[in-house]
Amino acid sequence: MRVDGDRLVETFVELADTLVDDFDVIDFLHMLVDRCVELLDVHAAGLLLADQQGRLQLIATSNEQVRLLELFQLQNDEGPCLDAFAAGARVGHPDLADAGERWPRFAAAATEAGFAAVDAVPMRLRSEVIGALNLFRSQVGELDATALRTATALVDIATIGLLQHRSIHHHQVLTEQLQAALNSRVIVEQAKGLIAERLGVDMDAAFAALRGHARGHNLKLGHVARGVIAGDIDTAELLGTTTTPKPVRR
Repeated sequence: MRVDGDRLVETFVELADTLVDDFDVIDFLHMLVDRCVELLDVHAAGLLLADQQGRLQLIATSNEQVRLLELFQLQNDEGPCLDAFAAGARVGHPDLADAGERWPRFAAAATEAGFAAVDAVPMRLRSEVIGALNLFRSQVGELDATALRTATALVDIATIGLLQHRSIHHHQVLTEQLQAALNSRVIVEQAKGLIAERLGVDMDAAFAALRGHARGHNLKLGHVARGVIAGDIDTAELLGTTTTPKPVRR
């Protein structure tokens, strides 16, 4: 494959520009998965981060379908992201239809969801591994070498940024920041459900509206999500900050 060089440079700059004081970790990592889908020969992406106990938690996905699949992976304690995190190395399979022996439950669920191949890249800096990125494809085959190098570079930049952010502070600051992001993610999921129900849109459109409002008003996703749940933000206001939502299929 051929990566759009200009867009790739823009993405690296975007990742670097996000690393400012009090930046929004959730939005930052959603941007990472979105850019992977945009730039690489993949159809969906999901990212898991380790919590304070070292257990992986879902933090960002490119769409609702992958969110459900990643949750299934965690619930069954089986899948490429878990293996990549444990090994600190890239893990993948070019044909999920033949991966039943390796990941019997996950392979079946991924295949049913329409994915044919997967690669997982660890978020690693030297000996420290803080998470893993899943890259899903709808066609059988190995991930293109250029795409793999690009994905690794993007993940490395994100990992370094997270680990070096406020490096003058104690490591506990980072741990608390990542834990706060994981906690906020739960609130974001609850808000997505409320928006989807009230506006009659699907979960992807609900998140787009939530994220658009946060960016348009220079607020954190977690703050906006809490406002939606508390009733401080009228869900009807969210429609003006994103494209026309997709209606829910009945």
